[in-house]
Amino acid sequence: MARILTVWVLTRTVLLLCVLHVFTAPGPDVTSDVSVIYQGWYEVLRTGTFPLDDVTWQYPPAAALAILSPALLPFLSYATAFFVLCLLADAAVCGLLLYTGRRPGKSPRGAWFWVVGVALLGPIVYARYDVLVTAVAVAALLAGARHPRAMGALAGFGALLKVWPVLLLVGTPRGRATRRSWTAAAGTAVGVTLTFLVAMPGALAFLTFQRDRGTEVESLGALVFHLARHLGWQGEVRLNYGSVEFLGPYVPLVSTVAQVLSAAAFGWLLVWRLRARARSASTLADAAFVAVLLFTTTSRVISPQYLLWLVGAAAVCLAFRTSRMERPARLVLVATFVTFLEFPVWFSHVVASDPLGIALLLVRNGLLVAATLLGCRTLWRQTVSEPRAEERRSMPGQVSRAPSGDTYASAP
Repeated sequence: MARILTVWVLTRTVLLLCVLHVFTAPGPDVTSDVSVIYQGWYEVLRTGTFPLDDVTWQYPPAAALAILSPALLPFLSYATAFFVLCLLADAAVCGLLLYTGRRPGKSPRGAWFWVVGVALLGPIVYARYDVLVTAVAVAALLAGARHPRAMGALAGFGALLKVWPVLLLVGTPRGRATRRSWTAAAGTAVGVTLTFLVAMPGALAFLTFQRDRGTEVESLGALVFHLARHLGWQGEVRLNYGSVEFLGPYVPLVSTVAQVLSAAAFGWLLVWRLRARARSASTLADAAFVAVLLFTTTSRVISPQYLLWLVGAAAVCLAFRTSRMERPARLVLVATFVTFLEFPVWFSHVVASDPLGIALLLVRNGLLVAATLLGCRTLWRQTVSEPRAEERRSMPGQVSRAPSGDTYASAP
């Protein structure tokens, strides 16, 4: 534990000094979203309304709590208070994983993975509110085994912070645990939404603000246009709806394909849930990790901070000794470092679609695709294929059919 805490303190000191501009990280300033965009939203939200005229506000209503949270530290500037709160959320996740790793059947691997993964992603971890959401998600997954209602409430609240924590519910055990967790999630989400609808105008405005988005330059589908630019494609790259996107011919088609792939991912998860025959202590976390991988990889937007979701989910998996997700988790860890190189270090090359930028995206997105496929295969084998094979082997006197059509009984 001492080594983990030492590495955490050293790496987080560097990250905090970077976002406070004591050290300067290469590439564009990652803190501008906090000091300009978040603080601008803060000034609007504190008046009791959502930023109805700002199309970059694309978040569920509880995200307002994250943006308003620096008010808890009024003696600091907005940006500094935000960075400190992100640091505290990071510490909370590390503490939860350390505590879990000391229990029977658990492992400190999860805490190590979190400490290293956050460090590899770089200062953007403290320059977006995703670490606050990830802290809620990690707490939900760790509570899931013994406290399904608490897990559901946390997942429902997390979904109103940034949608994706709803995916944590996909692996809940069928029966009473699912009823309790899903009911708690729905009740929390409805209650929080109604509270915002009554208290603040525009709580659901975010639903219409993504309608005209293009394909973000870091996504899997964007590789089509990075290559097409060298073949005469007549589109453009520009800041659109808060991110750098491709706009032009065939972009809506690629965006639609991404949405179809996300729908197919949902279908696969549904089939898995219906066919799963066995569970281990880690199945809840394993399924959540795979679900987040599926929807991150197929998204038309893969912002750098999305990797933090994967690091958090993978860390919970590795906290369980029964988890087999170590290989896809390692791929995510490498992808996390490549993401840091892609943004902010060499983001100008990505925007320019030059060979270095394309190579970075090919490696990062290729790692995510490989991790997704490997994670799906591992989850399916552990919960569907292997249990079914074991059932067939354990059935005495099973009747089989020979290739000639004659039947014979297997030996007892």
